[in-house]
Amino acid sequence: MEEPQAWVPTDPRARASHDQVVAGLKGTDEGGAELVQLLSPEGERGGDPRFDAYAADVGVEELKGLYRDMVLVRRADREGNALQRQGQLGIWVPLLGQEAAQIGSGRAMRPQDMAFPSYREHGVAWCRGVDPTELLGIFRGTDHGGWDSVERRFHPYTIVIGNQCLNAAGYAMGQRFESKVGDPESGEATICYFGDGATSQGDVHEGFVWAAAYDAPLVFFCQNNQWAISVPLERQTRVPLYQRARGYGFPGVRVDGNDVLACLAVTRWALEECRTGNGPVLIEAFTYRMDSHTTSDDASRYRLADEVELWKLKDPIERVRVHLVRSLGVEPGFFSRVDAEADELAVRLREFCRSMPTPGPERMFSEVYAQASPQVDAQRDEYLAYHASFSDGEQR
Repeated sequence: MEEPQAWVPTDPRARASHDQVVAGLKGTDEGGAELVQLLSPEGERGGDPRFDAYAADVGVEELKGLYRDMVLVRRADREGNALQRQGQLGIWVPLLGQEAAQIGSGRAMRPQDMAFPSYREHGVAWCRGVDPTELLGIFRGTDHGGWDSVERRFHPYTIVIGNQCLNAAGYAMGQRFESKVGDPESGEATICYFGDGATSQGDVHEGFVWAAAYDAPLVFFCQNNQWAISVPLERQTRVPLYQRARGYGFPGVRVDGNDVLACLAVTRWALEECRTGNGPVLIEAFTYRMDSHTTSDDASRYRLADEVELWKLKDPIERVRVHLVRSLGVEPGFFSRVDAEADELAVRLREFCRSMPTPGPERMFSEVYAQASPQVDAQRDEYLAYHASFSDGEQR
C-alpha cells in the first residue's frame, strides 16, 4: 500500500486530510528535508553551510566534553527516576533521550545570557552550574530550587505549562529596554525552553506575540519530543512547529535534537542573532522522549514499543561515542573514566537525597517574602500554635 504524501498547500481553500497531516508531521522520522544535522545517527560528521561556522571550534576535546556532559546528566536522570521509585522523591520528570538538545543548547549560552526552563531541563541546569543535588528538593517537596537564579542565570523550574514563555518574554524585553542588546560580544540574550505540548497553550502564543512586537532578544527553544503526555504531535498542529514562527514574523529552524553538535551550532547562531538585535528566533529540536512523561505516567498505554525501538537507534550519546571512536580515535580509557565519574555522581546523589532534612512547618511562612510581613507573621504564629496543640502522631 502506497504511503500517504505530505500535504503541500497550493489552493488556499483546500484542506489536508488527516493522513496527509500525519505524513507531514511524523512520516519524516529524520525530521524532514529542512532538518539541520551535523552528526548522523551512525556517528558520521556531515555539514550544513548555514551553521558549520558555529561548530568550527569543536575539536576532539570539546566533543569529549559534550559526551561527558550527556553521560553524567543521563546518569543523574536515571538516579532521580530510581529514587522516586524507592519513595525518596514524590515525582521525577525524566529527560531520557533529550540530552543532546539540552547539553548542546546549554553549552551554547554565554555567562551573561539567561535561561528560563520548564521542569525537565536538568541538562541545561547542569550547563549553568546547578548541581543535580540542587534539583532534588523540588521533587521531594522541600523547596522550590536550591540555586541562586540571578547568579546562575537560570530561572527556577516552572511547573505551569508554558508560563515560562511569558516570564522569558518580559525579561528579554527588559534586556532591550536597558540597552543590553547590540554588541555581539557583551550583548545579552535569553533562551526559553518548552515542549511540543506547550505550543498549544495561550501563554506560549502570547510570549511569541510580545517578543516579536518588541524585537526581544529571545530564543524560543521547543523540544519536540513527539508526545504531550499521551497526545501525539499530529493532534496539536497541521504544520511542523518551526514553521509557526513565520506567522509571528521571526525565523524558525528545525534541528536534529539528538545531534548535540547541531544543537550547539544552531543555538549559538540563534543567540547571536538575539544579542545583535535580530531576535526573536524559534528553534524546534526534533527529538524523542524515551521514558514516560513523569513517573506518574505509563507511556506503554498509548505508544507502541516499535516506535521507541526506532528512536533508540538515534540515541544522542551513542552517536557521539561512535564518532569519537571511529573518526577521532579516542581510546577506551576515556569512556571508562566517564563511566566511573557517573558512578560516583550516582552515589553522591543517593546519599544526598536520603540525608535531606525535612523542613519544619514554619518553612512555608519563612520563604514567602524577602522582608518580614506582619500579616504573614501573624498567620505563622497562629498556625504554629495550632500545630503544637496536637500530640505526637495525631493527624494535623
